[in-house]
Amino acid sequence: MTLSERINEDLKAAMKSGDAIRLTTVRSIRAQLIELSKRGTGNAITPDEEVGALLAAAKKRREAIEMYDKANRKDLAELEQKELAIINEYLPKPMSREEADAVVARIVTETGAATAKDLGKVMPLAMKELKGKIDGRVVQELVKARLGG
Repeated sequence: MTLSERINEDLKAAMKSGDAIRLTTVRSIRAQLIELSKRGTGNAITPDEEVGALLAAAKKRREAIEMYDKANRKDLAELEQKELAIINEYLPKPMSREEADAVVARIVTETGAATAKDLGKVMPLAMKELKGKIDGRVVQELVKARLGG
């Protein structure tokens, strides 16, 4: 079952259950995927593009939570937290920091990177492999730690 099919099934289930937050969140994800499919290239959406759309939605929710917390709007922050939890159900299982560090170590070895100047060689490869599995800031920290940056 593709992500789009799963979301359509979950949308139907949310309508039947009356869970308003889940319904709104799943609808917004579905709308993003439909918009992505109508971008005019004529190609079907790839799983990587679907994950990218989900990551963008999750990032949007995290930023909103941060802003609502700063503004002392706990009610709105809670709503965004619930939506983020629903979005996270569709994302790939997150990778641990140790697993990501092992991937970064392998990439550093393969590229022959040795100093902080080699950050530009390692980061694109690391992000390509780890995208959607761990936060990009964590990847950057791991790469910098490996390269002494």
